[in-house]
Amino acid sequence: MVSDLFPWQAVSGFGSHLRATTTTLTIQYRGTIREYPLSSVRHLLIVGGHSVHTSVITHLMRSGASISFFDADGTPVGMLRPFGFREDASIRSQQQDAPAHSAAAALVRSTLKARLVAIEKTGDLMGRSLFYEGELEFLHATLDEIEYLIKMDELRRIHRLASDMYYEIMARSLPPELGFKRRTERPHRDPVNAMLSLGYAMLFGNTLISVIGAHLDPDIGVLRQGDRSLVQDLIDPAKCSMVDRVVFSRAREGLRPDDYECIDTRCHIAGRVTKDLVRRFRETINQEVLDTNVLRYLRFVTRKEDFHVAY
Repeated sequence: MVSDLFPWQAVSGFGSHLRATTTTLTIQYRGTIREYPLSSVRHLLIVGGHSVHTSVITHLMRSGASISFFDADGTPVGMLRPFGFREDASIRSQQQDAPAHSAAAALVRSTLKARLVAIEKTGDLMGRSLFYEGELEFLHATLDEIEYLIKMDELRRIHRLASDMYYEIMARSLPPELGFKRRTERPHRDPVNAMLSLGYAMLFGNTLISVIGAHLDPDIGVLRQGDRSLVQDLIDPAKCSMVDRVVFSRAREGLRPDDYECIDTRCHIAGRVTKDLVRRFRETINQEVLDTNVLRYLRFVTRKEDFHVAY
């Protein structure tokens, strides 16, 4: 759906019909018609399969707006820009010059806070603490230490360490027969890691769409560098509430032997379980929170505003 809160506008799903006049963008979906001032649409993001009248392209291009196209899973496939459009290059240059350390500290801090809350809530739910002796104190001390770390390598180190501890602690809330002990790289050999990756892929796709909508370069990250690194950085604080909560809850509900199949090289989740998880993720992935963090990072880069992360 389309939001009025952000300078990019996304139309997702399948089956919408888009038309435009010199003043109005009209989106029709299953008998419902919505109209938006054309001047408010600076970047139209078309995700999935829709019918787009040429008037949309013509009037948006004339107004100086861009149009980007994505597969249903959020994979970008192309972009239309007005002749002489230079905003991408300008924002990319500002990204490269932005003070990465302060943004990195904000991401590390918010991610650790979110994970501490998740561990404590899970412990309350189970009626017992998940922490071993000294772990809670160590993580709180790490949280306090963040503002005093001056090197990016130090921030990356404690981010990795706290992440590893988080998954190992959360593993204590799950049935041991599922074989989940920590977060692993693909290919996964246990169903919990496989389910986490499914949710993270959905979260990644939703965030990538917004990053491109903001004309940010997704390959210029903060804690990470390289392909889609900015997206990976921005989704870290959201993983607990939008994905992990669903996966760990589903794992505690119990998985039957025919819900997954693990062989020597990888673990496959049954189609019905995948379908159920996708339905749950669509309910918990909060697009407004993701968009808010992307917009805040854009303003951090272009307006030098402080970067505060919602999670």
